[in-house]
Amino acid sequence: MAGVARFVASSLAPAAQRFAPQAAAGVLRQILEFAIDGYQRFPSAERVADNKLEKVGGDVQLAIDAVVDQHIRLAGVQGFVTSIGGLVTLPVALPANMTGLAIVQARMVAAIAHLRGYDLDDPRVRTAVITCLLGEDGVTDRLKKSSLVTSPLAIATAPVFDPELDRQVSTEVVAELIARVGGKRMAITVTRRVPLLGGAVGATVDGWSTYRIGQYADKSLIRRTRRPIEP
Repeated sequence: MAGVARFVASSLAPAAQRFAPQAAAGVLRQILEFAIDGYQRFPSAERVADNKLEKVGGDVQLAIDAVVDQHIRLAGVQGFVTSIGGLVTLPVALPANMTGLAIVQARMVAAIAHLRGYDLDDPRVRTAVITCLLGEDGVTDRLKKSSLVTSPLAIATAPVFDPELDRQVSTEVVAELIARVGGKRMAITVTRRVPLLGGAVGATVDGWSTYRIGQYADKSLIRRTRRPIEP
């Protein structure tokens, strides 16, 4: 089953790569704004991070672990990612379930970045947050193929913001999100004949991918001295 899902995902990827760069950047920008700034009853990344930090007595690593655990649970709750207040009104060109999960994962990464001292208003940091959604394997594979030129840490700490790199990252991430949905749908379809198993597979896939992305962000976004954006 996993092999079939990977085959479907890899088959969808070339089509997803044709997603217009401007459109991809627009989609990811909306997801980031929702994830970082919050909306209605969906708290901002900074608020979530600060709340966890206070609860663990100021220990940054414990706060990061708590943030990751929280978002794994959110990602695994069937229906949650499609019922976030205001999500259905977002004019995004992606399926609601994929958009919702991306928002949950992006908020998790942004909260980790905030806890590590990064400025979430910095466009370089926002590009790095989006890059982390590719996961370690996704980033490593794209670095080997030269479809991505550098790591999330290098993006976040670059001397200047690179709009072209931001568009490139957005295109790669949207392609990855589309491919993941294809693989997930195939896995659920294969198990749908077994009562309750389809939902369990979906929750497990979402929770596991969120865990992997959280671990990658934790490892990648190490504490660094902030650099001002050069004019």
